[in-house]
Amino acid sequence: MSTSTAIMNTYARLPVEFSRGQGIWLYDQHNKAYLDALSGIAVCGLGHAHPAVTEAICRQAGQLLHTSNLYHISSQQRLAERLCAISGMDNVFFCNSGAEANEAAIKMARLFGHKKGIDIPNILVFDHAFHGRTLATLSASGNRKIQAGFEPLTKGFVRAPYDDLAAVETIAKNNPNIVAVLVEPVQGEGGVHIASAAFLDGLRRLCDEHDWLLMLDEVQTGNGRTGQYFAFQHHDWLPDVLSTAKGLGNGIPVGATFAHGKAAGLFGPGNHGSTFGGNPFATSVALATVTTLVDDGVVANAAQMGDYLLKGLQQRLGDKPFVRQIRGHGLMLGIELNRDCGELVGKALEQGLLINVTAGSVIRLLPPLIISTDEADQLLDGIDRLLSDFS
Repeated sequence: MSTSTAIMNTYARLPVEFSRGQGIWLYDQHNKAYLDALSGIAVCGLGHAHPAVTEAICRQAGQLLHTSNLYHISSQQRLAERLCAISGMDNVFFCNSGAEANEAAIKMARLFGHKKGIDIPNILVFDHAFHGRTLATLSASGNRKIQAGFEPLTKGFVRAPYDDLAAVETIAKNNPNIVAVLVEPVQGEGGVHIASAAFLDGLRRLCDEHDWLLMLDEVQTGNGRTGQYFAFQHHDWLPDVLSTAKGLGNGIPVGATFAHGKAAGLFGPGNHGSTFGGNPFATSVALATVTTLVDDGVVANAAQMGDYLLKGLQQRLGDKPFVRQIRGHGLMLGIELNRDCGELVGKALEQGLLINVTAGSVIRLLPPLIISTDEADQLLDGIDRLLSDFS
């Protein structure tokens, strides 16, 4: 299968093209079925061709796609109110992607710092983080591979080890220009590393003590992925800023940046904007997605099936010598091996299973949140066969 030279060569694509999907299954042009354990990289939480999403797409496409934010948009208002009610945040800005949502968060932190009289505000970020591929977000990311060749990087970021509260405390004592912390509750691209409760609780405390903004990147962990609507809801506090995207529109591009408390009044007219962000089409589909995730028990299913899959993986793979660790938070699962295993993506594809390998040696599983027990068993069987052959 060849790729047209008219398309920029930015992806090493797998030799498959899908023609349709249903639930957690995708079908190629030859009608071969594939169990989708990647969800378009945590996007299709409701799976493929979900009737509520399909209905919203068809209805809104026949009414109105776009007007711009020069005018009121009722579906944007309804979506904002629903998301703020779910999250406890005060207000939200809509954009088109996770990188854009994080860009808005970075701008909010800098504006916050300047309003405090700090001329060169710094944002504390973490090793192995991934926040996007725009110049600011790749500079904030802790991945040298995505940064190489794009220097000079954007300044204003201070880096610390992930899940190391003592390191953050040391930086707090020595850098008076810190104004915010940007952190992923789970580092997805970094290898499905899960921040400890003590670390995240400690960051909230330090931000309060030093008058910093606590900014959570929930682009991947949001919208039910960890078994709560947002990962921070496993704790008893609110962030000051929150970014999300991916699963918010179940495949329709939409992102969001939330603010709470001292961050909620930072942006005013002219401070930020988006031509397409929050248009009638995207927000209508997102509203249908959010409503289904919450009202139909899909988020609760993610918690239940995440536990089921994690236990199943530990039982089947826990004693294999080449498996270093199995990690999971809801339906965000990682199997770390003792060597690089990128070749497993192609081998899984041959077996009708869609997975991802990140950080070189971590099999990342992000199945749709609607996965059933029977489908979870099929996924466990497929991973078991794949790793038995690999060993």
